[in-house]
Amino acid sequence: MSDFWNNWDWQRMLMLLMSAVSALICITFHELSHGFIAYKLGDPTAKNAGRLTLNPIKHIDLIGLLMMLVVHVGWAKPVPVDMRYFKEPKRGMALTALAGPISNFILTLVVLVVGSFLYEFGPDTMIMAYVLLFLCYMAVLSTGLGLFNLIPIPPLDGAKIFYAILPDKAYHAMLYYERYVRFAVLILAWLGLFSGPLDFCIGWTLRGLCAMTRFPFALLQYYFGF
Repeated sequence: MSDFWNNWDWQRMLMLLMSAVSALICITFHELSHGFIAYKLGDPTAKNAGRLTLNPIKHIDLIGLLMMLVVHVGWAKPVPVDMRYFKEPKRGMALTALAGPISNFILTLVVLVVGSFLYEFGPDTMIMAYVLLFLCYMAVLSTGLGLFNLIPIPPLDGAKIFYAILPDKAYHAMLYYERYVRFAVLILAWLGLFSGPLDFCIGWTLRGLCAMTRFPFALLQYYFGF
């Protein structure tokens, strides 16, 4: 009996480790993409702050990372952006914001393509089973991070994309009140109020991406219940 529990504890720790590593990779690509697009649009702020890097430590927000591990929605430390550098400030902010979710969907596609290849041609071993499970974690967390950030509620990326169509006065007002909405979003996410609709959207998004990449959606259904 003790062997069973020792093995179960080891497996649980391994799952937690895979989830944590997956979350770090997802948020790193997300924030790096924000900074890279801002830099390409003329804003060197993220580069000067050392945020154009694949080092996950530079991007970690501990509460956001914990949220990703517990409720599968979360965030990273925002990349600093100075919209005054953009030729068209609202458009520049919208493109910079959109870069994060898009990078997550691209990452999901890459993960599923690799997973599809390994599933089809990889050896039938326990190690390969854990590799595929890790890729499943990556696909779910990356898709979830991308979809969550498309919600048009500040301070999420979707709000900054939505702001681009607002008149200037309303735009600056929304930027001012963003700081007050941030705490409410944190509470709602912690209470799981986003989980039901978001899980539904993640499931259907992954179903479509799996069809594109020929990754077996049944694996995601088995591990995550989609």
